Amino acid sequence: MPGKNLSREEARDRAAIIRVESYRVHLDVSAAADPGRPTFRSTTRISFDCAEPGATSFADLLAPEVVSVELNGLALDPAEVFDGARVALPVLAAHNELTVVAECAYSRTGEGLHRFVDPADGETYLYTHYEPADARRVFANFEQPDLKAPFSFTVTAPAAWDVYANAVHERVTDEGAARTWEFAPTRPISTYLTAVVAGPYHVVRDHYTRELPDGTRLEIPLAATCRRSLAPHFDADEILTVTKQGLDFFHQEFDYPYPFGKYDQCFVPEYNIGAMENPGCVTFREEFVFRSKVTEAAYESRANVILHEMAHMWFGDLVTMKWWDDLWLKESFADFMGSYAQIGAGTRYRSAWITFANRRKAWAYRQDQFPTTHPITADIRDLEDAKLNFDGITYAKGASVLKQLVAYVGRDAFFEGARAYFRKHAFGNTVLTDLLDALEETSGRDLRAWSAAWLQTSGVNTLTPELVHDAEGRITELAVRQDGTPLRPHRIAVGLYDLDADGALLRTDRYELDAAGERTVVAAAAGRPVPALVLVNDDDLTYCKVRFDERSLETLRTGLGGLADGADADGPSLARALAWSAVWNLTRDGLMPTRDYLDLVLRFAGRESDVGVLQSLHQQAGGALAVYADPARRAEYGTALAECALRELSQAAPGSDHQLAWARFLADTAERADHLQLLRGLLDGTGRIDGLTVDQELRWSFWLALAAHGEATAEELAAELERDNTAGGRRQRTQCLAALPTPEAKAAAWAAVVESDELPNALVEAEIAGFNRPGQRELTAPYAAPYFEALETVWAERSIEIAMRIVGGFFPRYQTTPETLAATDAWLSTHPDAAPALRRLVLECRDDLARALRAQECDTQ
Repeated sequence: MPGKNLSREEARDRAAIIRVESYRVHLDVSAAADPGRPTFRSTTRISFDCAEPGATSFADLLAPEVVSVELNGLALDPAEVFDGARVALPVLAAHNELTVVAECAYSRTGEGLHRFVDPADGETYLYTHYEPADARRVFANFEQPDLKAPFSFTVTAPAAWDVYANAVHERVTDEGAARTWEFAPTRPISTYLTAVVAGPYHVVRDHYTRELPDGTRLEIPLAATCRRSLAPHFDADEILTVTKQGLDFFHQEFDYPYPFGKYDQCFVPEYNIGAMENPGCVTFREEFVFRSKVTEAAYESRANVILHEMAHMWFGDLVTMKWWDDLWLKESFADFMGSYAQIGAGTRYRSAWITFANRRKAWAYRQDQFPTTHPITADIRDLEDAKLNFDGITYAKGASVLKQLVAYVGRDAFFEGARAYFRKHAFGNTVLTDLLDALEETSGRDLRAWSAAWLQTSGVNTLTPELVHDAEGRITELAVRQDGTPLRPHRIAVGLYDLDADGALLRTDRYELDAAGERTVVAAAAGRPVPALVLVNDDDLTYCKVRFDERSLETLRTGLGGLADGADADGPSLARALAWSAVWNLTRDGLMPTRDYLDLVLRFAGRESDVGVLQSLHQQAGGALAVYADPARRAEYGTALAECALRELSQAAPGSDHQLAWARFLADTAERADHLQLLRGLLDGTGRIDGLTVDQELRWSFWLALAAHGEATAEELAAELERDNTAGGRRQRTQCLAALPTPEAKAAAWAAVVESDELPNALVEAEIAGFNRPGQRELTAPYAAPYFEALETVWAERSIEIAMRIVGGFFPRYQTTPETLAATDAWLSTHPDAAPALRRLVLECRDDLARALRAQECDTQ
């Protein structure tokens, strides 16, 4: 498989003969602030051994120009050995020295070395992002995770800049207008984990100290950075507090000292993902630096990501999967640990498992019902497959299964197995059986059958209660029926709930058991009074879709808002979050009419105490309205949601998170003239809601609503950008302009993204978000045919990150008609040889569309 892709077989063949001793990389970015310089000089020296002297192989490099290639002192002609993606290595010796000098390109897509100019002050910032295989955009290498080596970086940058990399810097040399930073060698790590961050970053420093069991003292320098223009908003103290809590927790549980020296956390602009676990130099999207008021759920999410990336220092960086098939060995564990550590580390975020059940698992359930679903241990044929497998299966389903595994083998056995795994495989690469061996030894359980059922099969099971009672209202049999293929062993808790004197639904009984096969009897429930509600996955121990018996579902219709798993019916409740998740899945599956789901939201969302759950309900209600509702009743439903938002906004505690959440939901649902006039009044100061601060981010939310309904002009949006002349403001204004309800606005957004490759990734995202609005179906309908015509060209000519955004973002998802489904099927049937990763994306969009049509049919009945 030539070109930019790399197959698993090629990687396996190369790893069989190559062992890398070290990398020495010099990057000269001293002219990065000059927009007329599209490239930087990259010099790489690789020392490596070959087990078969005389063999040929190749190094990986994506660069506009290779200046020189030298192998074992012999100059090779770049025109002969470099094909744009690979450097051919002929006649290898037992030990080899390769030097490649190249002009590599600065990135606008967040892949490789990304260059960003801050509109607020004109400063230039750089950062790298590589996963799964973009280090080759910055330096020549062997781009696969199992060829680990120490890396020594040297970076020449403008004299006013600071530079960060995986290791501490050993020397900084002034060279007039430039300075050269020399960094210590890293421990052996994979290419995709290396990192360089450079620019005039604002930095806050701290220190972490810990006494180790052997009596030595571990010292870890800490740093947190962001762009200078964001410094007034940078709450580094909170970030570093969570960091120290996490380091305490992971050292206690993993019993393996943090192995990478320092711990920098860099918040960088235009980042494609949440964060990346580069050892010693973790990078985060700078949206985690909150410019305006956000809810506690946003702070909790950031803490989760901080702990997720920290868990990777052990699961992923210290011990790394051999190939991307076993991506779960790092991502599933980090996703699980992000939530687990929020509780275990003693952070202030105590609702982590509620958030996990409500948001992360919703992602997993959706992904696992696509026709493209895959086992947690996936079949990753090549790098394009790998890129698409950073998905809800690998992250959230894997984390859900690990949560069950902890319940299955026991907490102590699980962590002792992890400790043994780290000790045995430190700085190495592993496969599935390596971890199972460690856990089997510490737990005494045979995990092969468990692995076969949970890690090596796909699909989600459904658990439904079956209850039989006698004439006196006593349970004669309570059973749990399992549907789905394959049937799996589940560790579950079954909760019985009844109404108290105040109308709250409180848990009266809880039974924990193993459920396997088609039907499992809950023997201990026999003789108990028939409850108002049976919850078959109480405490969210397993990964499944929950269904209800008829009595339980009827109870939820009238009492969902009062459901609690503790004595406090008004406090956060995991049981209530699970019930919301279950009724959402019923709606998505076309088993509950959208009108019934929206009725539950209208009646009970105002009682939801957990603001993270509330924001999920807002998002899901908006999605249901857009694509699951009977088209003839969308306007009616939309008005009801907006009226609900307005009512709850006026009743919410002044200045509260709930008030802010309802204000944002009003902006999302406002359509009537009086609702839009209220938003304009809040913008210009003629309107006021007690306690509601209309800060910059909320202002943009209101402007987006006005723009989408034709109530904002381009001149007004330009004036708002002058008020907020920042990167965030530029993105928001771009989205608002694309959301204007005119053919010209849609044509401009389409041309800017599909017909041009000039926009950076952040503005591509903004254009797409503004273009594809659910209330503008007539305006976007003409782009359905051009979308399918452009797919293969986009996939061939754009980087995979941008191509993925275009394919998913411009799909005509709001054209929920049989004709759109037929057009999608026609493209799939006439393009059987399109890139598998492209077909997968289109298949998933097709499945969402088919699901929407089924839900609409259910809602019309």
